[in-house]
Amino acid sequence: MMTAPTVEIHLTDADLTDALRADARRGLTADPKWLPPKWFYDARGSALFEQITGLPEYYPTRAERGLLEQIAAQIAAIARPQVLVELGAGAAVKTRLLLNAFTQEGSLKTYVPQDVSASALREAAAEMADCYPGVTVHGVVSDFTGTLSTLPRGGRRMIAFLGGTLGNLVPAERAEFLTGIHDVLEPGEQLLLGAGLVTDPAVLVPAYDDAAGVTAEFNRNVLHVLNTRLGADFVPEKFRHVAIWDADAEWIEMRLEATEDMTVTVADIGLTVGFARGEQLRTEISAKFRLATLDAELRAAGFVVERAWSDPDNRFALVLAART
Repeated sequence: MMTAPTVEIHLTDADLTDALRADARRGLTADPKWLPPKWFYDARGSALFEQITGLPEYYPTRAERGLLEQIAAQIAAIARPQVLVELGAGAAVKTRLLLNAFTQEGSLKTYVPQDVSASALREAAAEMADCYPGVTVHGVVSDFTGTLSTLPRGGRRMIAFLGGTLGNLVPAERAEFLTGIHDVLEPGEQLLLGAGLVTDPAVLVPAYDDAAGVTAEFNRNVLHVLNTRLGADFVPEKFRHVAIWDADAEWIEMRLEATEDMTVTVADIGLTVGFARGEQLRTEISAKFRLATLDAELRAAGFVVERAWSDPDNRFALVLAART
């Protein structure tokens, strides 16, 4: 019998607006200017990202999905989790591969999708409860960077953090985040981490600067979000999409470059910001990793790597680590 899914709210729309206000004030008054990538993802931004995942240049989603198709049964046999917690679940498309393997293995009792969008989470939770009637679905609306302590406890848990999202954090943020996951897990509980690997820049850069311009529109969507939520008067079309590979930091940077001198007002926070022609606003980093680097960062946070897999082209990895 199917149990109706539950959704626990720890983040409201008002909380999100307050966080956006703080990020906009801090980032737009910095030198150089920046904004966090989480603000790409309103309904329009999420739809654009779904388009990106199907583009020929954008290999990470295909590589991760292909890898999960190959190894989900192995993960299930090794981990045997009773509770699967997924951070940043979204529509939970790739998660089905894990849920299929875990339910077939027989240990899984509960699926806990986490996301910032209550509406998206309710929809995904209802769909998963319908598809997996023997699994209790308990959604959590929160921001995983600040509210890990709200995740439910009990049962043998695995936290899944897929999609290479770890790469959106700079090293100090990654260390804090991984330590935070360590602190909410019990000894022996596990983290399944998806991460992009360092590869040829000729492959990397087009993944973030596609020929059809979908990524460019996705990048500019953060300006639409500021206009909609904070009453800003950006003209997104006056900003050029830029994607560069930083070989020293080993990450892709996405930026928006002003094509002319302009002044922008963010009415909701009473902020006026000047942009010089050619000035850039950083909107995302996407760090790429080496397996040895991932191992070192996980160990520093109190994990031991149990298994690591990569796709045939060595462009994406899945790492299973246990909390010590």
